[in-house]
Parts: sequence; structure tokens; C-alpha cells
Amino acid sequence: MNIYISGSMAYDRIMDFPGRFSDHILPDKIHILNVCFTVNRMIEKFGGTAGNIAYSLSLLGEKPTILATIGKDYESYFQWLKKNNISTEGIKVIPQEFTAGAYITTDKADNQITGFNPGAMKYPSEYKFDNANSQESIVIIAPGNLQDMKKYARDCKAEGIKYICDPGQSLTQWDGQSLREWIDGSYMLITNDYELEMVMKMTGMDKKGLLGLTKTIITTLGEKGSLISMNKSETNIPPVKIPEVVDPTGAGDAYRAGLLKGLATGKNIETSTKMGAVAAIYAIEKYGTQEHHYTYREFAERYRSNFGEL
Repeated sequence: MNIYISGSMAYDRIMDFPGRFSDHILPDKIHILNVCFTVNRMIEKFGGTAGNIAYSLSLLGEKPTILATIGKDYESYFQWLKKNNISTEGIKVIPQEFTAGAYITTDKADNQITGFNPGAMKYPSEYKFDNANSQESIVIIAPGNLQDMKKYARDCKAEGIKYICDPGQSLTQWDGQSLREWIDGSYMLITNDYELEMVMKMTGMDKKGLLGLTKTIITTLGEKGSLISMNKSETNIPPVKIPEVVDPTGAGDAYRAGLLKGLATGKNIETSTKMGAVAAIYAIEKYGTQEHHYTYREFAERYRSNFGEL
């Protein structure tokens, strides 16, 4: 099955400040704040929702197509994608912009100051599904360029392609009517529990109402696992055992990759969500969103130790 991932491509630039921000910010002068923090180092990591999902899918033996934009500093990211057998066919280069980037500074108390430049993400990728086989394709629409998110849902409906709504951090950009229209006709809506509350508030619909727009709602619940909601049933999926949480960043994207792998290979929803749970754990065990490695055989063994035969 062809897997298409609409979302963002980004560089995460992570810096460590050896002190505490609070020692250098005067509360009574906060209205004229002017500070400079000298950091020990900066680490650049590959990120973005589309990049993260595609990376974990490549570990699972899939070759997804990324639908996103990237900036003039694309070379190192393209080399990384090539190394991991991920196509750049659907990625549009915006030569006048830098790739979207998050600049994250963390102090000794784990407080963070983040600056985000959307850069190339301000532009739509404008991919066309002209050659897509509607019966052999699935699209996940993850947070990225809002114009793309809306257009790809319309395109999928017109072409009869299954698509998954994954609004995530894009929710603050939507209005209720547009959000309802986007979800209406989708194959699945996936959010965490907080995001689902936001979706219900914004659309003015409860879960039952949302299930009139989409076939399935998957709600991730962190350490409590996840929940599959359908018109006549709800199924709790337990969490996967993990020895140590190193960095939860990127776990949601890895979860989506495992879920997509299951759906693309004909597994049922319950098995697919369990595969998502296993994929998420690999991301949690490493610092960074594309730092984990495993073979499909190792993945299947870990699935077996938690849920039984895959």
C-alpha cells in the first residue's frame, strides 16, 4: 500500500544553558526584558511531523511519500532521507526560505525557551494525487502547512482515498466549521486526550457527534496507553513496558508510524494501535525524534513480548 504523509519538515536546534534562567531575569524588570544566554553547545536534529513519521516507517520496511516543503538548507536532510531509503519526490524546495526550525534552549532546571521559525512551512507543497490508486493508498494529514492540510483532505475525498486527521499542534489555527469539514469523511481522527477535548470544544460536538463524521477516533493517553472509539464500541489498549523514559518528544509521531504500518499491511485497528504503541517506545528510549534504530524482526519480538504474536 502507498503511504502518503502530509506534515512538516524541520530542524530542531537544541542548546544547553549551564545556569538557571531565573538567576538572570529580574521580575520587576520583566516589562523591559533584554537578556542573553551563552550556551555550552548546540545540537542539530532532524524533525518535523512528516519527517519523524516517515523515519519510523522506514525502520518498519515501508517507503512512504512525504508531502511537505523544505528550505534552501535542505541538503543535509535530503542526505539523511536518502540514507534511510525515503523518497524526496513529494517534498517541495522553497529556495527563498530556510527550513522550519525550532531553537530550544534548556537550563539546569529543565526550563525551556523556544523560538520557532516556520520558514518554508509557510508555503503549501501542492502535491497532486494524479497517479494514486485510491484502493491501495492511505494518507495521514499531520500538523504542517494549514492550506495543505485542508486541500489534501478535499483531494482525498474527491479521489476516494482513505485519510487520517491528525491535527495536533495545528489546532490553534483552525476555526470550528473548518475543523468539522476537515474531519467529515475521514477514515480516522487521532489525537491525545487534551487535543480531543479541544476538538470537541471547537466543533461544538461530543465524541458521539464526531463519530458521525469519522469512522474511528484514536486517543493516545501517554503512560495509560490508548483508546479506540467506534460507533458501537470502545477498546482500551494497554501501554508497552518501558525500562526508562529518556525523551518523550517524537513518541506521538512514532506511534502514528506503527499504526500506519499495521493498516497498510491489512492488520485490524486493535493490532495496528498496538503496533503504534510499540513503535512509540523506541522513540521514548532515545534523545531526539529520529535517533532510534531497530529491525522489523526486533520490533516483532518486542510486540510479541507485550501483546502476543503479531
